[in-house]
Amino acid sequence: MPKLLELLCELVPQAVTIALVVNPDSEVTKRYVRTAQGAARAKGIKLAVVKAATEAEIDAAFAALEQLQASALLVAADAFFTGRRAQLVSLAERNTVPAIYWNPVFVAAGGLISYGTDTDALYRQAGIYAGRILKGAKPADLPVLQPTNFKLVVNLKTAKALGLTIPPPILARTDEVIE
Repeated sequence: MPKLLELLCELVPQAVTIALVVNPDSEVTKRYVRTAQGAARAKGIKLAVVKAATEAEIDAAFAALEQLQASALLVAADAFFTGRRAQLVSLAERNTVPAIYWNPVFVAAGGLISYGTDTDALYRQAGIYAGRILKGAKPADLPVLQPTNFKLVVNLKTAKALGLTIPPPILARTDEVIE
């Protein structure tokens, strides 16, 4: 969450308020909000938390962005949002709101930028573990691993449509650019 907020602040340096859309039905929402609020305080920006647990509430969240004077949007990691990525990306485009996501599938669907765990690396590791278990290893004997590979993806076409120039330091760190 802090890295997502940091990247969004680099993209929209004039932002005073950034909105965070969360699913109130998710068990991790309180932790996301607490972490994002701490990161926003450290950056000296205001964080407006908007809750959405239905498609209609996603529409309402975007309608509230203007009233909240939010210059950008951070979409919290949630399977509900992944399933509604077309709606989220379309609304961000229609409302000309720079938005950052945790998963590159949003950027592939036309979103601006994503930063998060490299899921391909996670799947490879799961396959390795499955192979080890099939060869007789006991799951309890295998170490618990944390993600170590993260992926930054930028959609230049979307940036252009939003009137944004991606700063060179972000482009230099980008793992994948969609043109």
